[in-house]
Amino acid sequence: MSALMPPEWAPQDWLWIGFPHLADEWPGWLEPAQEQIADFASAVAESGQAVRLLVRDEANEARARALVSERVTLERRVYGDVWLRDTGPLVVFEADGTRSARRFGFNGWGGKYLMPGDQEIGAELARDAGLAITSTPMILEGGAVDGDGTGLVATTEQCLLNPNRNPQMSRKAIEAELAAQLGFTRVLWLGDGLINDHTDGHVDNLARFVGPNRLVVPEATGQDDPNAAIYADAAARAEAFGVEVVRIPSPGLMTREGVVEPASYVNFAITSHLVVVPTFGSPYDADGVAAIAALFPDRDTIGLPGEAVLAGGGGFHCASQQMPAASKAI
Repeated sequence: MSALMPPEWAPQDWLWIGFPHLADEWPGWLEPAQEQIADFASAVAESGQAVRLLVRDEANEARARALVSERVTLERRVYGDVWLRDTGPLVVFEADGTRSARRFGFNGWGGKYLMPGDQEIGAELARDAGLAITSTPMILEGGAVDGDGTGLVATTEQCLLNPNRNPQMSRKAIEAELAAQLGFTRVLWLGDGLINDHTDGHVDNLARFVGPNRLVVPEATGQDDPNAAIYADAAARAEAFGVEVVRIPSPGLMTREGVVEPASYVNFAITSHLVVVPTFGSPYDADGVAAIAALFPDRDTIGLPGEAVLAGGGGFHCASQQMPAASKAI
């Protein structure tokens, strides 16, 4: 294996986070989304990990500075959406243990939302971090894949096989490129992602590895949970693949103006000392956070409000991207 993307629980040097700045992307929710992202960044920084919060311009920087801990470093960058999980660099360890970056193509989640800077920010961050960059034309967002550190990756057919991503590539060709670029030699294909997930069903909102061959999948809560069948299918596929599945509560039915929202505790961010779980004002929030905390006995786990961030289409995991530490200990 020439390179391998480490799992998120591997040691990290810092965490990049995107700070919201586009009112059109957060209609009626920009200020609360900024506050929730600031709380996320501050919590990680106060836990002892370096945080690099990207801001867009002078006014955006001033707003962020007023909200975040003094331990958070601000970096002015050109970017559109805050979802650095998808636009940021994917860092791998080469065979000799050195770090480098992989830059896949980005087309705005299948041509839906392509904004100035979002195709360039990943390479810019990698270059400024001193990483060599290998580029590939395959369209891939970081939130579409989740690896366990042993070469096993989970993804969804809804996203990676979607004709709005790589219509010229077969399933086998996609698997080959995941192996070549990220060291993912075994692919667990899940089906659909959450209802109304505008990423076309990213896996980081559906199922996440929490250890080698150990996958967290939500379990439906309430008779009206809109994703019940999706959760059941994901768990069944993973178990059939030989993966240990851990079920945690879902937030249940969450709506905004009558529309089902893709709310998920699975969009938690794993940092060096802290796991941050988004909460949504659901009666199941405490149970969801507790279930995830039990999976990370070596870290503190907290829940932070994420409903305003979700209004823009994502969660704390979506808005962040880690820089693995130089040590290859995974």
